[in-house]
Amino acid sequence: MLNLQIAGRHLNKNGYLACFDDWDRDLALTLAAEEGLKLTERHWRVIEFLRDYYATHEIPPSPRVVIKSIGAGISEHIPCTRKHLEALFPNGGCRQACRIAGLPDYYCHGC
Repeated sequence: MLNLQIAGRHLNKNGYLACFDDWDRDLALTLAAEEGLKLTERHWRVIEFLRDYYATHEIPPSPRVVIKSIGAGISEHIPCTRKHLEALFPNGGCRQACRIAGLPDYYCHGC
């Protein structure tokens, strides 16, 4: 099995953080930069929600739960939709958001 590292943290063969607790904002910035993504306040809202939800439930929230819970903070002028989430994370939508948030890859299949 291939074991990668980024910013001193171990990633699995799919590029996801091997240990949820090894995540920090610097790692998120590094992962996002690798994908050509500049994180804004809206990105951070999603990332922090994903991490908090996962820490509580041990699974990521569905896009529907994200939209219902923090949609107003993602799209202020019109109702938030899944397309808004996918626009924030254009290289895989929820899967990309889960990766940057440090969630294990096997939990992101339902996102």
